[in-house]
Amino acid sequence: MKSTFVSARLLVNGDRLNHSIAHLAQIGKLSTGGVKRIAYSAEDIAARTLVQTWMKEAGMAVRIDTAGNIIGKYPGKYPDASALATGSHLDTVPCGGQYDGAYGVLAGIEIARVFQENHIFLTHPFEVIVFTDEEGSMIGSKAISGRVINDPNYYTRTNGTDIFSCLEKIGGNWQNILQARRRSKDIAAFVELHVEQGPILASMNKQIGIVEGIVGQRRFNITIQGNANHAGTTPMYMRQDALVAAAKVVLAINHIGNSPGQQVATVGKMQLLPNAANVIPGWVEMSLDIRDLSSSHLDSLLVQLRSQLEDIAKETNTQIRLNPALNNEPALAKDYIQQEIAQVCKDLQLSYTHLPSRASHDAQELAQITDMGMIFVPSELGISHSAQEYTSPEQCIQGANVLLRTLLKLDSLKSAYFEDGSIPN
Repeated sequence: MKSTFVSARLLVNGDRLNHSIAHLAQIGKLSTGGVKRIAYSAEDIAARTLVQTWMKEAGMAVRIDTAGNIIGKYPGKYPDASALATGSHLDTVPCGGQYDGAYGVLAGIEIARVFQENHIFLTHPFEVIVFTDEEGSMIGSKAISGRVINDPNYYTRTNGTDIFSCLEKIGGNWQNILQARRRSKDIAAFVELHVEQGPILASMNKQIGIVEGIVGQRRFNITIQGNANHAGTTPMYMRQDALVAAAKVVLAINHIGNSPGQQVATVGKMQLLPNAANVIPGWVEMSLDIRDLSSSHLDSLLVQLRSQLEDIAKETNTQIRLNPALNNEPALAKDYIQQEIAQVCKDLQLSYTHLPSRASHDAQELAQITDMGMIFVPSELGISHSAQEYTSPEQCIQGANVLLRTLLKLDSLKSAYFEDGSIPN
């Protein structure tokens, strides 16, 4: 197998990429213009089938692992070398757009097409991975990282469908799911291309976002116990109003979210009892979602919040409990990958900025086993998980070209290890 000289002018076929995006969006298309491809559904399976066909046509060997992940592999000069990988997901939320996830998969396939038609073989094999159920459980990427929860009941669908039948429909196998785990020597680096799903790039008028990392996420249920009583006969100074305490908690959380730093903090759900117009609320439960790129900063913010909750409880004569529900640690992008992406942006004369990803991505699981990087392109008005999600054809092309050139640079950078004739793990 020969490696062809790679031209510095090598670019993706933009028309073909955008045609692929539009074609795939027809699978699960809604009358509203959105896309519905829930994981394991007929639409998800149809999209997976189409993508496998495109992978094979692009010269990739295709396999499905026990977690249902589709792995397309384009050969490299050294077949046993660790792979350079990219990818994302094809499943959507109930009314999603045509770019979230799918764009990253199709850009990877487009790069394989470019390699094939230009007879290019990198030193490393090149992989495009379609991860299973990113929008729900992230079971695909968690299986690859070795962090899948070994309890089938955890992955039972909201409609009651068990994970055994779900995986069977897409070629996976729950009984052997641990076999999907990849080792660090299997993948040299993973770079995911994705729409931003937020407003930062558009508001800054930047063409490319270089992701510093995927934020850690702490989620809690906050319960407030007061005393339900008659709304007319109980004097104000004698009340133990759980909703008044809850209002103060919401404001405290909002204040923490607006303190110096890049953190965000949200109360998105609230329930109260007895929830009657003439009764003082005696019990409230609310959610807390707090995210940041630094675990230590999250810890510090939570120390502040607990202190404020104690003060609010005393002030309102209520009991307030903070109950942990989720703890995802930050996944940092490697500095050298960020540097290579930045250099590519300069080479292509594209404006860029560094920013965190505040949404979850499969890349955060891949960061557990290999060097990770992420590239963002703008989302118009910051809209995603919506029929109104939009990234222009030009922006899609720009992001794919940055991914292509970044992979070429990483292949060159890591090929230095081959100079002594050995194949690194």
